[in-house]
Amino acid sequence: MRYLHTMVRVADLDASLEFYCNQLGLVEVDRYDNAGGRFTLVFLAAPHDLEAARDRRAPTVELTYNWDPEDYAGGRNFGHLAYAVDDIYAACQRLMDAGVTISRPPRDGRMAFIRSPDNISVELLQAGDALPPAEPWVSMPNTGVW
Repeated sequence: MRYLHTMVRVADLDASLEFYCNQLGLVEVDRYDNAGGRFTLVFLAAPHDLEAARDRRAPTVELTYNWDPEDYAGGRNFGHLAYAVDDIYAACQRLMDAGVTISRPPRDGRMAFIRSPDNISVELLQAGDALPPAEPWVSMPNTGVW
């Protein structure tokens, strides 16, 4: 398992970049605009981690800016922790066998979400290419929020 990023939702992308980059000193590593989903993702790294972050070898902070205004009351501005796993199906099965609820099953062979005992969302991402879709994951519904 490898730690990937922490996601934080932001209400004003420009103000957030001013804070994280110009004041705190983080550096923008990557940006992804999704017109269909109406959001922008900006990945930031500490200067010391910059080269490794560009090669996806160091963790980043992911700023998620939803183009349509949202209410981030109740901690919704903090998104999730993310880890890459070698086999997402085996990881989810091991967690499920241990009593962990799979909030968003890996139906696509690529991504799943679980919750910590304190309701922190944890994203699991398949390292490398997605695995072929497989049961029971394909038919498993979401549970709660993720």
